[in-house]
Amino acid sequence: MENYEAAEILWNLNDLYSSSTDPRIAAECEWINGRIGDFSAYRGKVAELQPGELLEAVRMLEEIEECAQRLLAYAYLDFSTRTLDAGASAFFQAMKELYSRVERDTLFFRLEWTGLEDGPAGEKSSAAELSHYAHYLSALRRYKPHILSEPEERVLAEKGPAGASAWKALFDKMLGGLRFGEKKKTQSEVLKGLYSADREERKRAAADLSDGLATALVPLTHIFNTILLDKSIEDRLRGYPHWLSSRNLENEIGEETVHALVSAVCSRYDIVERYYRIKKRILGYDELFDYDRYAPLPGPAGEAISWSEATRIVLEAFHDFSEEAAEIARLFFERGWIHAAVLPGKRGGAYSHPVVPSAHPYVFLNYTGARRDVMTLAHELGHGIHQYLARSQGLFNSNTPLTTAESASVFAETLVFRSLLNRTASKEERLALLCSKIEDTFATVFRQAAMNRFEDAVHNARRKMGELDSDYIGSVWMETQRAMFGDSVRLLDHYNTWWCYIPHFVHSPGYVYAYAFGELLTAGLYEQYLREGAGFVPAYLHYLGSGGRAEPVELLRPLGVDVSDAGFWERGLQTVEGLVDEAEKESL
Repeated sequence: MENYEAAEILWNLNDLYSSSTDPRIAAECEWINGRIGDFSAYRGKVAELQPGELLEAVRMLEEIEECAQRLLAYAYLDFSTRTLDAGASAFFQAMKELYSRVERDTLFFRLEWTGLEDGPAGEKSSAAELSHYAHYLSALRRYKPHILSEPEERVLAEKGPAGASAWKALFDKMLGGLRFGEKKKTQSEVLKGLYSADREERKRAAADLSDGLATALVPLTHIFNTILLDKSIEDRLRGYPHWLSSRNLENEIGEETVHALVSAVCSRYDIVERYYRIKKRILGYDELFDYDRYAPLPGPAGEAISWSEATRIVLEAFHDFSEEAAEIARLFFERGWIHAAVLPGKRGGAYSHPVVPSAHPYVFLNYTGARRDVMTLAHELGHGIHQYLARSQGLFNSNTPLTTAESASVFAETLVFRSLLNRTASKEERLALLCSKIEDTFATVFRQAAMNRFEDAVHNARRKMGELDSDYIGSVWMETQRAMFGDSVRLLDHYNTWWCYIPHFVHSPGYVYAYAFGELLTAGLYEQYLREGAGFVPAYLHYLGSGGRAEPVELLRPLGVDVSDAGFWERGLQTVEGLVDEAEKESL
């Protein structure tokens, strides 16, 4: 029997721990505390360490961090599926507090390392013994102008679990506990209604979503204001010149590149307006409303897709590109590394968590059978393949900046889309596929740029005006969203609260431009693949396997990509415009 909701697709976390009471957890917590004591022997001596001794110190720190991150990852994975469970919440909080202690009691190493003069630090990190950690050590030093004194850093680390992270957990609990409409749907279920072929159902889903959000608007506004304030305080203390500066530094990307990206995307909002005018004509509507944006076109694209069918679609597309990539993806299905069921108390959205190199990634999503969910599955498995391959680099070199991390996920989506399109003969279905892809691309490129403009406005307003009320935040949201749609889509008044369920604004301020970066970067990578064919695959997998062992610009160079090229983003946008051209031709 087809079960498109994937109710039985639950992950197996036993590869990490059997439960929160697993004796290994207490033993590893004790081991961490003891190892931190051993590591403290390096206090005050980092400047004197010879390369071989520095290597031993870095390896010890990596070992401690890996154990602590494994515990924290397990707690987060468990909490994600049970946000309303008191035990899961308490355990997650305990692991955050443990990780905070690790950060607090080892930060002296980072402080002493970044405190070195450039000459001595460069000599040490360029030594042959430290070649594996050269980028890690140099990357730490980019934060040098923003590091505080050790007592100040210790206070911030100590208070961390009671600060922004606590508000993030509350956000997840609130959204996980909200129910929408008469049928008391979860967030994932009500959002699915916006993709219904029935216009009245879409209209009802929009109303149910808005009404449900309205019941929690006051606390959600408070949470958002607190996140805005927390970030402004830390940015001020650390001397960051702009609200996005710390994110750009973390992403290892220059502010001029981010500005060029966002400006290029915003300058082509005409592509969005043109597409929705085409869609309005296809649907035969006099006017498109916000709840019509994702209306499926008539035909198979609007039908529910079973979990088994989604699995087949994704694995076949991956196999056509690379047998190795497909085999890695297959592990997620066969070994219980995916949680796809829609459950009460489960947080919304989707992610792939890398966990730690000694374990493996896990994929989280809420599968409802929509065609878009198949693309989400491909997207998260793209992350999962990337994270799986990068494990060989070790903890400190496996994590990638958000910008390049999104390239793997979007590339995986592109493979699935093109595979489906190439196997579709029906003009009607081809048009439906194209429109679905265009709308996903818009959500990744233009909507994320618009959300970046929203974040930019509210972060700056919070710093100048103090606490912002929900009406003001809603007005900024509407203004930045309307700029994208122009007069092609009418946003109704209820839409002004839809900012408050977007997790990135709370969990990862400044994150969203990375999606646009990844989508347009992928356009370049895919064009390279079309030119080179099978010869591109080994270089691409090597790029994924390199993790974060070097700066993005360096890692991308062998693939023929130069993100510093001013015309790069415009070429990517021309690729998006080409999809609209295809759809328009198919619609005539």
